[in-house]
Amino acid sequence: MADEDLSKLKIDKTRPAFRKVRSRRKIVYIAAGALVILVIILAVTGVFSPAARVDVVSVQQFYPAQSFTLLNASGYVVPQRKAAVASKITARLEELFVEEGSKVKKDQVLARLENADLAAAVRQAEANLNVARSSVDQARAELNDAKVNFERERRLLAKEFTTKSVYDAAEARFKKARAAVSGAESSVGANQAALREARVSLEYTYIRAPFDAVVLTKNADIGDIVTPIGAAATAKAAVVTLADMLSLKVEADVSESNLGKLKLGQPCQIQLDAIPDTRFEGAVHMIVPTADRTKATVMVKVNFNHLDSRILPEMSAKVAFLSREVTGDEKKPRTAVNGKAVVERNGKKFVFLVRQGRAVMTAVTTGAVFGDMVEITSGAASGDKAVLNPPGRLKNGSRVKINEQ
Repeated sequence: MADEDLSKLKIDKTRPAFRKVRSRRKIVYIAAGALVILVIILAVTGVFSPAARVDVVSVQQFYPAQSFTLLNASGYVVPQRKAAVASKITARLEELFVEEGSKVKKDQVLARLENADLAAAVRQAEANLNVARSSVDQARAELNDAKVNFERERRLLAKEFTTKSVYDAAEARFKKARAAVSGAESSVGANQAALREARVSLEYTYIRAPFDAVVLTKNADIGDIVTPIGAAATAKAAVVTLADMLSLKVEADVSESNLGKLKLGQPCQIQLDAIPDTRFEGAVHMIVPTADRTKATVMVKVNFNHLDSRILPEMSAKVAFLSREVTGDEKKPRTAVNGKAVVERNGKKFVFLVRQGRAVMTAVTTGAVFGDMVEITSGAASGDKAVLNPPGRLKNGSRVKINEQ
């Protein structure tokens, strides 16, 4: 009995091994099933399919005028009235009353040169003129006395109450006094001319604006020597540079071969690189009657219909020459995309937007058509990338690779 009880206490080593094998097989089956499901999901989502190569276009802000633009050209904003204001004399700059950006009126004093010597010359000329005028008064008094004496002697001689020699002396005195008055009056005229000359020379020390303008640059500072020649290394030829902001025009270079598309008064749209979100209305002002042989171009000047304070000289500009005037509704930008990017499926319109390497099928609402551009009123925003001519096999979520341009 004791031996039988002890035998029952032995460990059966076959049963645990069998259970362990079954457990391992179960895990393998589960893993294999999960792997199969994962492969199916990846296959459905197109992970194993090659990325479709596509061309893309941008959804962009589109101005309707672009659909009836005949020609585009580039140029710069240039004031048609511009002056480097200088002095007619050489002197030291003592006062400067303006700076860059100052608005000035015609004949307004911009600066003053050293002028103490010229101011003294004016005062001297005024004094000389006063002396000359006093001499005239004195000469006229002498003439009046000589005339009275001469008339008296003439009457006395007629009655033989005086001698011929006394009469002759009175006549000579009268003529001399008359000549003295004429000389004194001429002296007054000469001194008046000298005074005008002195005042003109003094006026040269005041530098004035030749027209209503805005100061573009300041070329000299207080203490600089200003000269009309500017030969000295430290001398300044101009004090300030002015421009009439009402005379701003765009000067654009147009190829000779495209001149036939232009005419005077032709409507234009102007875009400034500094103000890219605004289109300015304009018109052809002049086709300059000469060509640049080195570039085979002709300069065309374009007016702004309405000037804006943001428009500044020397800004770079792009000009679109239009076939007709822009109407009220066409002046506002629209969100648009190339019409070949829009597809219609089941009565709805879609675009495939490219996001993170995949094509996202997006429903859109379209509006007006402008040439090859279609207005997008909802569903896509400016800056989005859309697939151009999407292939029929392209689906939502398909991997795409953009063709290099």
